[in-house]
Amino acid sequence: MIRRLLVADRGETARRVFATCRLVGIETVAVYSDADSDAPHVAEADYAVRLDGGTPAAAYLRGDLIITAAQRTGANAIHPGNGLLAEDADFAAAVADAGMIWVGAPAKTLGVLRSKRETKELVAEARVPVLPTFTEPSKVPGYPVLIKPDTGSGGAGMRVVRDAATLAEAIASTRREAGCDVFCEPYLDEVRHIEIPILADEHGSVVPFGERECSVQRRYQQIIEETPSPAVDPALREELCRAAIIAVRAIGYVGAGAVEFLLDAEGDFWFLELTPTLQAEHAVTECVSGYDLVRLQLLVAEGGVLPMPGPPPIRGHAIEVRICAEDPAYAWLPASGTLHRFAVPDVAGAFRPLPQPGLRLDAGVEDGSVIGVHPDATLAKLIAWAPTRQEAARMLASALTRTQLHGVATNRDLLVRVLRHHSFRTGDLDTGFLDRRPEVFAPLLSAVDAVRISCLAAALAGAAGRRATATVLGSLPSGWRNVPSGSQTAVYDGPAGPVEVGYRMNRHGELAGWWVRAVDPEELDLAGLGQAPVVDDHPETVVVAAGDERVVLDVNGIRLTFNVHRVGEVSYVDSPEGSVALRELSRFPLPAPEAAEGSLIAPLPGAVRRVLVVPGQRVRAGELLLTLEAMKLEHPVHAPSAGVVASLPVHPGAEVDTGELLAVLDPE
Repeated sequence: MIRRLLVADRGETARRVFATCRLVGIETVAVYSDADSDAPHVAEADYAVRLDGGTPAAAYLRGDLIITAAQRTGANAIHPGNGLLAEDADFAAAVADAGMIWVGAPAKTLGVLRSKRETKELVAEARVPVLPTFTEPSKVPGYPVLIKPDTGSGGAGMRVVRDAATLAEAIASTRREAGCDVFCEPYLDEVRHIEIPILADEHGSVVPFGERECSVQRRYQQIIEETPSPAVDPALREELCRAAIIAVRAIGYVGAGAVEFLLDAEGDFWFLELTPTLQAEHAVTECVSGYDLVRLQLLVAEGGVLPMPGPPPIRGHAIEVRICAEDPAYAWLPASGTLHRFAVPDVAGAFRPLPQPGLRLDAGVEDGSVIGVHPDATLAKLIAWAPTRQEAARMLASALTRTQLHGVATNRDLLVRVLRHHSFRTGDLDTGFLDRRPEVFAPLLSAVDAVRISCLAAALAGAAGRRATATVLGSLPSGWRNVPSGSQTAVYDGPAGPVEVGYRMNRHGELAGWWVRAVDPEELDLAGLGQAPVVDDHPETVVVAAGDERVVLDVNGIRLTFNVHRVGEVSYVDSPEGSVALRELSRFPLPAPEAAEGSLIAPLPGAVRRVLVVPGQRVRAGELLLTLEAMKLEHPVHAPSAGVVASLPVHPGAEVDTGELLAVLDPE
């Protein structure tokens, strides 16, 4: 039996396994890189071991260090999490050779699954439908095609090619990112991504747990999952589950995993792959089935028999969203920094099946967590379980809207807009959902009045905070004048550029007038007021209460509460209208050093993967200069114009942060 378990993963994945271990009486061991020394999963474990593996990402992939950590702490089992180690046949074999229990698929099976192409061939022999595979570019019969790495998971390296002219470069780029052979298969538009979660024990039982809809994806990585699928009826569910069982038995799989399919509008489906992990979206399955899947996974690893005779019945509907540190509006650029506040309202539980419908939060972060550039941008997974799909979507969207996420850019607003979108509500989903609906990328706080009212709330809260710490006449209301004079003003760097907010208070401490205008006439004019502070064109507003953290305004007869959280120069304003971060600009700014003309700045934190030019080299406009790797993806940096490379301070393997100088180009 498992007595002490090391989890070779981080964040919410490690915390999820630890939660079940505490329930069943198994001691826990965490591993961590220097960047994660203060992470919640480290604090929750009974024992923790530092991994000295270089970069944070590399540390968690050092199988030798992880086995040594297990031996040092007396662990007799290793859980690989749901990352790359869970798919590593060599690591699984090394764990077994060290005399420890491996909580995952057997090494022999992982060796079979190492090649997606060979796995498809095995499954096809068992008469499960698969898409044709092409390994030679000259043999591709038509377009579009999807280029896929032969190993790995998570969508890394996958690319759609729509004509022969770009095929060779796309194949080369995929090979660089994935570091393995690649193959092509037909790319199907408007299909759904459906997966069948399964558990198989070594005694021959294979139990499917319904299906999960995973069609809302970005860069082939899903961000919203649900069960059951709105497109799957009982007959199709039975057919999919039967195919999944056949595939599992054809491969000889044991453990927790998921059989993934593509499903078209006519009900035809094709096997994609078998993912040999307890996947990140397993929480929705736990909600509707009532089973603790981690507990079952541990049971199978100990050689036990699955306790259910067949698929459990589905109870209600569950939807999960992945809250990620990334900016959807800027090509999903990864975000880093300090998470100053992370507060989700009305959560009923975490990391374990809920006893009744409600919200579940599986988070790997908390207030003060430092977010670095890890292979996975996920901060947390928020799950809603309700009697119906509509109720689950509404509950989840409402909770996300009221969540306070301060300090790091996230995809929260996009998730809310997707959940409230008519196409999502009606179940009209496919893997191209985000590509065809650009409206979901708009921020929640986009109305002009909503933005400027938030600016006013930030200014009032800032003034209240200063009055609270005033050493002279601290009892006077903010903005009070014995003889009314000029307005109180503040300038913020808002979502559409710098804006100025001004207001006047009368001798009774009441708001006598206010305005918001764009500082630069060439920028978006938020209030439509031009350069003159006109006070007529704004909602009628009464200040009900104005504290340094909470401002209540009556706007056109409607009372709104604004929660203001100030960190340094930034005010994070949350209201029923949405959230906005406003950085207050100094009235007397110090001159900032100007970057040299032609400077190319890192658009995101990451590692320099390739450098294709040298100083003194002449380049064309649009020529690829170098690539950055972040979140398992390759980000190209192109020359904005023709010129000569004057400076190149980076090299392959170098770690860079956002805003760091990559190169200087002397334009022609």
